[in-house]
Amino acid sequence: MEYDIRQLAPVRVVYLRYKGPFGPALGEFWQEVFTPWQKAMGLVNKVTYGVALDDPASTPAAECRYDACVEVSAEYPVREPARAAELAGGSYAVAQFHGTAAEIGPAWSAFFAQLQADGKPPAGPCFERYAADYAMDPASGAFSAELCIPL
Repeated sequence: MEYDIRQLAPVRVVYLRYKGPFGPALGEFWQEVFTPWQKAMGLVNKVTYGVALDDPASTPAAECRYDACVEVSAEYPVREPARAAELAGGSYAVAQFHGTAAEIGPAWSAFFAQLQADGKPPAGPCFERYAADYAMDPASGAFSAELCIPL
């Protein structure tokens, strides 16, 4: 898997947390919970992030945590049920992803394997970054994102 090493700036986000098995349920969380909330809060056309806080290979599926986030200004007032956080800046391995929800898990696995082979262990939670103009192809279900792993 090809990737670049980039310096990413810290980013303030507000997020809603999902807890449970990764996979199709995450897509449902985005569609049924996060996206309607994002629209209701007037936070559309902004960069969004999906932050995996746990490794599903070593964490029981029911305990895996994932934050669906949207980038906001320092002045943005956080309202329940959302919480605020800062995604750390620093050195990240960044790979381009284009595919379907069924393909993103294997892409993450290949990315982690490539970094391990290159002697670059992850230094914190990884995330997916979705452009402000993110769109999913309704016919194929394909979408694009950047896969980001801190080094």
